[in-house]
Amino acid sequence: MLSLRFVLPLLLALLTLGILGWLRAVPAEPSVADRARQFLAAHEAKLRPLEIAAGLAWWNANISGKDEDFAKKEEAQNRIDEALADAAAFRTVKDLYQQRAAIGDPILTRAIEVLYLTYLEKQVEPALLKKIVAKANAVEKAFNVFRPKVDGQEMTDSEVRRVLKNSKDSARRQAVWEASKAVGKVVEADLKELVKLRNQAAAQLGFKNYHALMLYLNEQDTDELLKLFDQLDALTREPFSAAKAEIDQKLAADCGVAVADLRPWHYHDPFFQESPAVFAANLDAPYAKADILELCRKFYAGIGLPIDDVLARSDLYEKPGKSPHAFCIDIDRAGDVRVLANIVPNEYWMATMLHELGHAVYSSKNIPATLPYTLRAEAHILTTEGVAMMFERWSKSRAWLTAMGRAVDDPKAFDETAAKMLRNQLLIFSRWCQVMLRFEKSMYEDPGQDLNKLWWDLVERYQQVRRPPGRNAPDYASKIHIVSAPVYYHNYMMGQLFASQLHHAICREVLQGADPRTAVYVGDKRIGEFMIRRVFGPGRSLSWNALTKHATGEELNAKAFAADFRN
Repeated sequence: MLSLRFVLPLLLALLTLGILGWLRAVPAEPSVADRARQFLAAHEAKLRPLEIAAGLAWWNANISGKDEDFAKKEEAQNRIDEALADAAAFRTVKDLYQQRAAIGDPILTRAIEVLYLTYLEKQVEPALLKKIVAKANAVEKAFNVFRPKVDGQEMTDSEVRRVLKNSKDSARRQAVWEASKAVGKVVEADLKELVKLRNQAAAQLGFKNYHALMLYLNEQDTDELLKLFDQLDALTREPFSAAKAEIDQKLAADCGVAVADLRPWHYHDPFFQESPAVFAANLDAPYAKADILELCRKFYAGIGLPIDDVLARSDLYEKPGKSPHAFCIDIDRAGDVRVLANIVPNEYWMATMLHELGHAVYSSKNIPATLPYTLRAEAHILTTEGVAMMFERWSKSRAWLTAMGRAVDDPKAFDETAAKMLRNQLLIFSRWCQVMLRFEKSMYEDPGQDLNKLWWDLVERYQQVRRPPGRNAPDYASKIHIVSAPVYYHNYMMGQLFASQLHHAICREVLQGADPRTAVYVGDKRIGEFMIRRVFGPGRSLSWNALTKHATGEELNAKAFAADFRN
């Protein structure tokens, strides 16, 4: 019989071995980083096919304008919203977001930050989300199928612009301008309901209104944004007034009216967001017989950012039912990038195509596939707009045209006109963006106010355009961005700042200190290399201001922009 002296140590040894074995069998608690990777993989597996389907549906609806295609677009968006509204998934990503300091991997941390904001937006009642999508879809469809009618004849957007640019008959101009604004009355009631629904969603998420919510989701601060726009107001007010006084003199002379009698229809686009073509040279002339697509193809290939595959997938000319505007879409974040346009051979569409293809090269074509799907996109809407705007500016450069092989009849006159129009464009667009930012902010803060009056008060204050006497129509509702890209427009202005800052950085770092006023990029593949390395490569792994500093050496500021419009 064994004594206790031998049994007890044996039992203790066996017990110790058993405990150790059990401990080895129990899986370790996954780290925060492991849980983040698991969530990221599950998100991509679930959302990627839904987002691809939604992108295709959105593309088809804008191409055809058909009811059934818009119904598919709405259904596809609802499926995405349902997935992002998953309360359990949100709890997981919120927990990861709160513990993000423990993740340790900056790429993974950034992905969780992005996904937290993505899921947060959808944590509202499912029925409300569907109402918002349905209402926005209906209004967007109304915009796409609307065509202005004058004397019983429908007009395309290009035809409207042609009249506003060339006609000297004030009555004709007024009739066409008013017809272009008639879409506002068509969508007014639905837009007001949409604003109400969006505010309800914001309130459910704890925000005072939808405008405040959208700024938060886009990692922007309301007070800082208003401070920036107040600074821009002060910076541009006097030079804009001087430029507009010169423009007004020429517009009045062209149309045979007094300056005091100028009204919105005397300017060359429906919103006075572009510089009227009232100077000596006709900037359309070099493009009248040009192959705009070939110019784009040659330019982007020359700087090492070819776009042939994008053009092959795109839909580029006018047809019934199709959206009359222009946009670029990345369908799958794997290279399926497309542009919708309505090209006619003039400077406006040359600029527009350079712009949209600027979006195209800042896409999954050139953002590394090694980044997680969630981060395989531009850093921010303002950075992609800035890239597009930087490239767009070349349409007004005679040096660029000459380098691209296009002759200009009177180089001196073209240079003088183009310089004025580009300078004026920066000033005019800046003042127009003031209207859009302040209108949307006030509209969401107080949707019940007289929005027609608010709109024209802001237009008169910032654009110095007199309201039509006795007119009481929802002209604000004729701007499609208020429906389809709400609380977005301020990013265009911030994009202009980014465009100037980036161009100056390229001139300084790539072109060895070239003068930003005269430097051109034609045929220089170093530009594409710089853009891929410093702008496109990080994707969304950096916030917009961190990306700005990475690309230009400074956080976003107005110094380069001010230098550009003061030249």
